[in-house]
Amino acid sequence: MLAVLALSTGAARAQAGPAGPDTGPAPQAAIAAAQDDLAATWRMAFALALPQAPALPLDEQLHYAALARQALVAAQVPLLQRQFLLVIDRQPRVQAALLYLADPDPARWQWLGAAPVATGRPGSFDHFLTPLGVFLHGPANPDFRAEGTRNEFGVRGYGLKGLRVFDFGWLPGQRGWGTGGTSPMRLQLHATDPDLLEPRLGERGSKGCVRIPARLNRFLDLNGLLDAAYDEARARGERFWVFDGTPLANPLAGRWMVIVESERAVRPAWAQWTTRARRAAAAEKTELPPTRAPAAAATMAPPASALAAAGRGSC
Repeated sequence: MLAVLALSTGAARAQAGPAGPDTGPAPQAAIAAAQDDLAATWRMAFALALPQAPALPLDEQLHYAALARQALVAAQVPLLQRQFLLVIDRQPRVQAALLYLADPDPARWQWLGAAPVATGRPGSFDHFLTPLGVFLHGPANPDFRAEGTRNEFGVRGYGLKGLRVFDFGWLPGQRGWGTGGTSPMRLQLHATDPDLLEPRLGERGSKGCVRIPARLNRFLDLNGLLDAAYDEARARGERFWVFDGTPLANPLAGRWMVIVESERAVRPAWAQWTTRARRAAAAEKTELPPTRAPAAAATMAPPASALAAAGRGSC
């Protein structure tokens, strides 16, 4: 993915406009063409990383972009620059993650790929509805990595060892049991057990978090697609044990996960996930190598707060 990151750097510079005063139609057309080429490159990279990913019809691409923009406006979150944006549809008949290159210009939003997820399944104790809205990803709620251990039921709740848990912190959640109401819940985006639970992605099943395929987890992690706030902190000299020491920062990194719920009477053809999820999960049978600690902090132990977080609110 390093070549993709290099292309991102060039396109990010290009979208700022030409160095000289000429900002007429020709330079603007060149910038638009560069953005299109970049989106095509990332779309291809997504397809290589997730071979079972479906092709999303154009009307669906535009529909989800519109839903995400509505959520951003409602949350009073302006998009000040072009960046990656992750959209989750918690609709029971869809259960999808959709990756976009979002832009301050609504006409420049570009869809990159889709994958199955599992959001909160109400009806059991301690199961929340996954909340709707716009959620900031950053070091205020430190990420950590899965240990690959099994719980009392033999389930690796966060997936294989080394996979990243994207933490969005504690927030009020709608209880899916008893008489309802709200209670604190921890919103996380993470992989899940490759044998028992990943084949069931595409159906609601979590306690409120968003479960994603291991391949999507790696794609987001290794390319730093949601790490804008972390990159800013690292540029200030802050260190985070969750990173492996690479100095690369994606100039188009975003920081937002947007959760929506589309209106559906039936499951769309592109969201028939079961067969795809089982095929994809079949490829996830080997443990990831241990994540390297940052070279400048090889003796740094994970913070106690991060270790405690791994044992709380898992879903």
